[in-house]
Amino acid sequence: MLPSIFGENLFDDWFGFPAFPEFQNIEKKLYGRRAAREMKTDVREHEDHYELDIDLPGFKKDELTLSLENGYLTVGAAKNFEEKKETNEGKVLRHERYAGAMQRSFYVGESITEEDVAAKFEDGVLNLTIPKKQQPKLPERKTIMIEG
Repeated sequence: MLPSIFGENLFDDWFGFPAFPEFQNIEKKLYGRRAAREMKTDVREHEDHYELDIDLPGFKKDELTLSLENGYLTVGAAKNFEEKKETNEGKVLRHERYAGAMQRSFYVGESITEEDVAAKFEDGVLNLTIPKKQQPKLPERKTIMIEG
């Protein structure tokens, strides 16, 4: 358990910066208040495909999972900290890095298969390319007249 002298901002606690409670709930422009639990995603549409860029900073390729089921593409990421009993790096006073799991699903259509999706992970950004496929056409409805 950490000493109670450490509040929400380690540097503010050390250097005695004043607290401004009215600014604590302001949405942060770059990542937002819930950034540790969200996958920031950009979606672009092209003539024949969609392209998704998902920010996953701090994750490695082997910590990511992609699955496709019932037309939903699910992206998952999980990170755990390894507990080291003895270390020469000093005593850890505070962990502020994210540890846990998150996932996000996108509906891509039931005609998309695993082979259709191309994925590339570079510099903390997962890039997905998903082709546009024509959905099978439903039979045309015929109207039945009701007498009476």
